[in-house]
Amino acid sequence: MKIQPRTLSGFMELLPKQQVLMEKIMQTLRETYSLYGFTPLDTPIIEASEILLAKGGGETEKQIYRFTKGDSDLSLRFDLTVPLAKYVALHCNELSFPFRRYQIGKVYRGERPQRGRFRELYQADIDVIGDGKLDITNEAEIPAIIYQTFSKLGLKKFQIRVNNRKVLNGFYAMLGLQEQSGDIMRTVDKLEKIGPEKVKRLLIELGVSEEKAGEILEFIGIRGTNEEVLEALNGYRGRNDIFDLGLDELGTVVKYLGAFGVPEENFVVDLTIARGLDYYTGTVYETMMLDHPEIGSICSGGRYDNLAEYYTDKLLPGVGISIGLTRLFYILNEQDMLNEEQNTAPADVLLLPMTEDLSPAVKLATRFRNAGVRVQLYGEQKKFKAKMNYADKIGVPYVVFLGEDEIRDGVVACKDMKSGEQTKLGFEETLERVREGLAKRNEGSVILELGPSAVSS
Repeated sequence: MKIQPRTLSGFMELLPKQQVLMEKIMQTLRETYSLYGFTPLDTPIIEASEILLAKGGGETEKQIYRFTKGDSDLSLRFDLTVPLAKYVALHCNELSFPFRRYQIGKVYRGERPQRGRFRELYQADIDVIGDGKLDITNEAEIPAIIYQTFSKLGLKKFQIRVNNRKVLNGFYAMLGLQEQSGDIMRTVDKLEKIGPEKVKRLLIELGVSEEKAGEILEFIGIRGTNEEVLEALNGYRGRNDIFDLGLDELGTVVKYLGAFGVPEENFVVDLTIARGLDYYTGTVYETMMLDHPEIGSICSGGRYDNLAEYYTDKLLPGVGISIGLTRLFYILNEQDMLNEEQNTAPADVLLLPMTEDLSPAVKLATRFRNAGVRVQLYGEQKKFKAKMNYADKIGVPYVVFLGEDEIRDGVVACKDMKSGEQTKLGFEETLERVREGLAKRNEGSVILELGPSAVSS
C-alpha cells in the first residue's frame, strides 16, 4: 500500500511562488540588520535539554519537543534567545562586546495549532549584548531598526509601542504592590484582549484593592502625544527611585528615536505594554499593524539585565527583538498583502534550443549566466506549445529561442512574456533589454499595505 503523503498540523509548507516571497522577506531582514552592524549567527536546532530548560519549567517545559538518543537527553530549541545565551556564555572570551547578532532560524513549540500559530516556525531576532554594561542608545536604536525593516518590506501603517519596566515596577512599588508586580504586569498585558473591566476584576482577584486597581487603570490609561505622556509621568517623579530612573530612560529613548529618523506616527509611549516574560528589566517594545490590531504584536522584545545568568557568573546585559516570521507571513498571505507582481520565477530567462545540437544553446546560457542573468536551459523533447505552457506556469519573464537562423545571423530571439513583444537582437542588446525589464519587475516592495480583500478594523 502507498503511504498517504501529508504535512503535520502546525507545520507550514509553501508552494514555489510563496517560498520565493518568504525568501525575499528574509533577504530584506538580513540586509537591514547588516546596515546596523549586526553579524549573522546560526546555532544548533537540537541542544542538551538541561541547556534549554535551565530557566524552563511551566509552559516552556510543556511545549518543548524533548527526546532521548542513546544516553543523551535532547530537545529542539523553542526560541533563539536561550541558544544565544549559551553561545555568548561559551564564547565570551572570543567575542568583542557589544556583541551584535541577527539570526533567522526555525524553532519548535508543541502547542495546539490554531489560526496563525505553528509548531514549527521561523523567528528573526536581533540582540545587542554588553559586557557588564550596555548604553541606553541601544534601546533607542532597536525600534529604529524595526521601523526601517518594516518600511523596507512595504508596511506603512504600523506602530511601535514603547514602555519601560522600571516605570511600571516603580509605580507598583509606590502603591506597595512590588511583590505582586510581575502578576499585575501579566494581567495588564491582557488589556487589549479582554478590556479594562475584566482586567480590574482580575487585579482584584490577585488581592489588589478596588481603589488601587482603579489607580492602576488610570495610570496605564494615560494617553496623548509622546511629550504629553512623558509630562504626565513627570507628575509621579520623586516618589520612587526606580520609577525616576525608568522615566529618564524612557525620555532618552523617545528623544533618540526622532534622531534615528522614526516618525512620531510610527511610535508611541504606551504604558499598557509590559511583556509577559519576567526577564525584561528596562525598555520593552511591541509592534502592531494599525489596520489589523486583532492580529496582535508582529515584533516584540526589550531590555534584559543578564542574558546568560544560568550559564556564567559574567554579567551580560542585552536588548533585543523577535519577529515571528512564519506567523507574519501567514497573516500577510491571508490578508492578500503579499505583492503578487514581484518576480518569483526560478529563472529570468527560459532558453529553448530549436536545434538538434545543443552546444550553441549551452554556450548562450553560459554567457547569460556569466552576466548575472538566471537561465534555465529547457532540453525536454516536447511540443512547442507544451514548452510555452511551462514558461507561463513558472512565470518566467523572458523566453529565448535559439534556432538555425539565429545561430547563422548571430542574434538572439527574445520574447517578453508579459508584453508579448519579441525582438531579434545581438547578445549585448538582448542582455541590456533583459536587465532593464528585470529592474522594472523587481521594483516595489514584497508587502502591499492593503490587499483587495483586506478588512480594516
